[in-house]
Amino acid sequence: MDANALTKRKKFLSKDTLLMFGPAWLVMMADMDASSYIGAAQTGATLGYGLIWLMLVLIIPLYVVQELAGRISIATRSGLGEVVRENYGKRVASIVAMPMALTDMFTYGIEYLGIGIGLEIMGLSLYYTIPVIYIIHILIVTRKRYNQAEKPLLIISLILIVALLASLFYRGIMPLSSPMSNPLLIKPAAGYFFLLAANVGAVIMPFMIFFQASATGLKLTDMSKIGISIKSHRSVKIMRRETLVGAIVTELLMVIAEMAFTGIPHAASSSFFATPQELGKVLVPIAGSLSPFIFGIGIIAAGFIALITISLGSAWGIAESLNISKKSYWLVYVLESLPAVIAVIIINPSSLIALVLYLLIFFVFTLVAPMIMLWIIGRNKKIMGELVLSRKNEALYLAMFILIISTAVIAVATSL
Repeated sequence: MDANALTKRKKFLSKDTLLMFGPAWLVMMADMDASSYIGAAQTGATLGYGLIWLMLVLIIPLYVVQELAGRISIATRSGLGEVVRENYGKRVASIVAMPMALTDMFTYGIEYLGIGIGLEIMGLSLYYTIPVIYIIHILIVTRKRYNQAEKPLLIISLILIVALLASLFYRGIMPLSSPMSNPLLIKPAAGYFFLLAANVGAVIMPFMIFFQASATGLKLTDMSKIGISIKSHRSVKIMRRETLVGAIVTELLMVIAEMAFTGIPHAASSSFFATPQELGKVLVPIAGSLSPFIFGIGIIAAGFIALITISLGSAWGIAESLNISKKSYWLVYVLESLPAVIAVIIINPSSLIALVLYLLIFFVFTLVAPMIMLWIIGRNKKIMGELVLSRKNEALYLAMFILIISTAVIAVATSL
């Protein structure tokens, strides 16, 4: 290894890089939540490898949007809700945060249900396990500081990666001769555009923007309290690398989920994922006797990471926007997710799972307010200082915004 390569490697693994690691990676792993897992699996069952091209392309908007969220946090050392409230008023901050709170109530339900289904595969009834998961979830987010909650989630993110890789290993790769192995499928039909929009909706969710904006600032603030200070430009470079690596990994995980469920009978129907017995019966002949358990571990890990990350991001966003005292955050955590727990226990799981793809498309529209706000803040030199968006970066961001929103519009238009 030459001297230049060795120097670059040392910088990539430097102490400040390792100390800052966490927020961008976790929010990307939370992007591969239970709803994304199911959406990617249904895409594979319906279109085979057909949307692999899309998932790879989506690395770009995912990186661009989350990079700006992290940049704002580094420039201000504050969460997005607080920045909006202090500079644009409480009403604007509420308009930006409330759609996230509404969507998160539905998302909680899917995450709890995903975890419950994974546990049912292992023989544990969700009627008993979901209340336990809820208590664990609340204890983590209310009793631990962010840095303490981050560590176990990093370990769980590795379990998620291993489980997805194992799922594909047991499933195997489709032969090139198969009509389902085409990774560049273009099919101008309503069903195709619907799945395309659902996968776009799975890429960026409102809570992700709030989480990375708040968690990055908290991380830097905690570091400064123990005497570790990193210059803004250096912090941005580290955050960008972590965000890019996380964006690539999470989209590759979506690809793996799509490939693992290609050709699985009945998986194109949402209700398939609500019946653990059916999952086992269909997966075993194709992917082996361990496949249901591997799927169960994967969806439990995906759901749990998302559960904690959504809870933190959503509560931070709401509390910052409404100027709620940090001492009262616990109330937001409890009240926001409790309805989802009740709904999962009393509503037929098939009914909730059937909403997944529609929710993913709806999420795209809820991105409008926070994404516009990111752009407004990012170009405001008084707020951003030397980290203000350049014209080139601003143009790229707006192009990604139009791309994301237009897919949902096309999906709705073609479905009417």
